[in-house]
Amino acid sequence: MLTPPHLPSTLQHDDIARRIPHQGSMCLLDSVSTWDAQHIVCQASSHRAPDHPLRAHGRLGAACGVEYAAQAMAVHGTLVAQALAGESAEHTPPRAGYLASVRSVTLSVERLDTIAGPLTIRADRLTGDDNTILYSFSLQAGDQNLLAGRAVVVLDASALARSPSTQQAAGTSP
Repeated sequence: MLTPPHLPSTLQHDDIARRIPHQGSMCLLDSVSTWDAQHIVCQASSHRAPDHPLRAHGRLGAACGVEYAAQAMAVHGTLVAQALAGESAEHTPPRAGYLASVRSVTLSVERLDTIAGPLTIRADRLTGDDNTILYSFSLQAGDQNLLAGRAVVVLDASALARSPSTQQAAGTSP
């Protein structure tokens, strides 16, 4: 996978934390192993932490894997935006994105905290525009599929309210 020369092809936890709003133990990803304009692959081992911020009743349910995927999508969005903007944007704060919907999620395990090995998180940009992106995502541990699904990320919810198609549907003009 090719990456722009001014951006790293791999990232570690601190590099990820600088690119997403999640900090401290809520920044769940350990590293980005590869990325390009359409894909990102990340690793994480935080699912085994006894003080994991998403644990409830002493366990980390498999559905929490959606948050791992959402953070991979956030890192991906920031890296792609930085690549498009060039070197000067590397230290510019990213646009905030919102997970608008999650669909077709398949959970193949009940819990993540019982998985011994590291997680591999993959997100693939399927389609999108400057404001709305559709991703597919998956989590694996080795060859074991843990969960998969699709997610819509909205970068600017207020822009959706201003879009011509929304205004026409509401009976107003732009």
